[in-house]
Amino acid sequence: MQIPHTRQQRRNTHWKASAPSPLPGSATFAAQSTLPKLPVPRLEDTLARLKETLKPIAHNDDEYRTVVAKIDSFGAEKGLGQELQKRLLSHHAQTDHWLERWWDDAAYLGYRDSCPYLTPSSDGFDDHPSHLPQTPAARAAALARGAMLFRKKLKQGKLSPEGTKEGPFCMDTYRWMFDCCRIPGSEGLDWSKSFAVAGDGGDSGHIIVIRKNRLWKIEAAVDGRLISTNELESQIQHIYDNTTHLYPGVGVLTASNRDLWAKDYAELASSTHNSQILDAIHSSAFIISLEEGAPTSPEQRSRFLWHGQISNGQAVGLQNRWVDKPCQFIVYDNMYAGFMGEHSIMDGTPTVRLCDEVLDDLNSSSFDHGVATSSGSPGSPVPLDWEISAATSQAIITANAAALDLANSQSLSYHLTSYGKDEIKKFGVSPDSWAQMIVQLAYRRTTGTEKRRGGTYEAATTRKFYKGRTEAIRVVSSESDAWVQSMDDPRASDATRKELFDLAAKKHISLAKLCGAGQGVDRHLLGLRKLLTESEQAPDLFSDPVFTRSSNWVLSTSAIFSKHFNEYGWGEVVPDGFGVAYMTGHNGRQFLSCSSCSSPSNLAVRSHTVHAHFPNGGAEREIHC
Repeated sequence: MQIPHTRQQRRNTHWKASAPSPLPGSATFAAQSTLPKLPVPRLEDTLARLKETLKPIAHNDDEYRTVVAKIDSFGAEKGLGQELQKRLLSHHAQTDHWLERWWDDAAYLGYRDSCPYLTPSSDGFDDHPSHLPQTPAARAAALARGAMLFRKKLKQGKLSPEGTKEGPFCMDTYRWMFDCCRIPGSEGLDWSKSFAVAGDGGDSGHIIVIRKNRLWKIEAAVDGRLISTNELESQIQHIYDNTTHLYPGVGVLTASNRDLWAKDYAELASSTHNSQILDAIHSSAFIISLEEGAPTSPEQRSRFLWHGQISNGQAVGLQNRWVDKPCQFIVYDNMYAGFMGEHSIMDGTPTVRLCDEVLDDLNSSSFDHGVATSSGSPGSPVPLDWEISAATSQAIITANAAALDLANSQSLSYHLTSYGKDEIKKFGVSPDSWAQMIVQLAYRRTTGTEKRRGGTYEAATTRKFYKGRTEAIRVVSSESDAWVQSMDDPRASDATRKELFDLAAKKHISLAKLCGAGQGVDRHLLGLRKLLTESEQAPDLFSDPVFTRSSNWVLSTSAIFSKHFNEYGWGEVVPDGFGVAYMTGHNGRQFLSCSSCSSPSNLAVRSHTVHAHFPNGGAEREIHC
């Protein structure tokens, strides 16, 4: 099939329509037409909740009284808030999802800083099943076969839909899992392009494999069948055997500032030959990165998955990846493997499911590894070698230096507890609330001050609504602060601390439920802000120091669960903050991974970048899995 070139970098207004829904009405997507729309909360409810969340953020009573007065003015009967609410309700009535376009652009596609530190999540897998061949090529082949079978089920509509006892979840973002890629936009806004074919049954497609920065194309199907694990292993071993030296590290360009990448992309794509390679990357089902190195410790594994190995002044890992791809499996020479996913328009939970099911299947002795047939052979993988201009060569040097600076500026720690959810539940507490309170206490003890620099973001899913994604749980509460203070107060008894902890945990659960029901604060306020006209002056509330401080997410937190993941995480979302990934679903352990920016010079550079693109105090800068 001839793939159209993608040289142009101006996105089409209807770019999201390029990804077809696999078999609408099938088992996978059966509930889509019955899902409710994301609601617009009542203005008075949001403003009341806002006041409550700002109380522990304010540095003193005068600050709090001032911001409350601004909230009251904004929400007054003839205040601007009432007019903006009317506009938002009208917008809601005219759209399938009132937030979708604003959220895509404000949180992700308009953000111009380096992607590897913010939008992708990285997940480290457990060991390769012992009953399978124990080589890097065999591991990569098994992962590829499993992912292609998952893709086939999705395309045929046979993937079971997700949901809870309360009802089904939206499956819309699964359209963006395979056969697509994020494109750097030349006008400050990226987009994703899908090459998926409506009605394709899944016995089709190709995979891109990268080794020593060289790209190879593997046809994953021949004569209407997916090739077997053994055939994939043979192809991947061919790549290992025939890639003996380093090639130009074009992949590191995808890790650049997005405006720089857009410029370098245009130069790269000015060659028709390179444009065809870009199309092969973008249209591939997914990518497999065969990386050098043998990470062992949890910290080393986390860093290698996150930004790749650093060696001899080279960002070796990032040169060997394509960060813009939503699905990228990574296999190291010691067979350690993991996953990296760019999720600007698809949150992390669908790809967690992908990895979980693939790893579950591979552990089963009944896994369908496929059988080679005499009627058709996949042939040998095809190398895709770039035409490197002088400008691109210099761009690689520049991007490599920037990647090194960012990687070297990042601190990462990993903590594994000796207890898990079973022990936590004995105290009648949600494991998630337990973890969040621990993070609050650790932050207070780390910073050593009661004056907060910002708030805590925890992602809550809103997928029970059509095209729902996430809402921000504002974890910081008066109740959580009271408990944290009691823990370092020698006058407080254990009974008092337990009572305060229970109150804080209950408050956290109530906030999480509200956010899951589409009744959070932040998305609503974003919608109101987006409906200001150019002639209208922004309300005083939006520039108030307490208000802006509350959405300066110094703690960006989120939890997933997989019995197969031993590491996962991402970077901080504000220069002076922390990225805290945790997992509470295990019975005998829970782990927390924490990242932060440790270099003052790099922190200053990133601070400048943030404020240059988000002059309103960063209130729209929310990037989470």
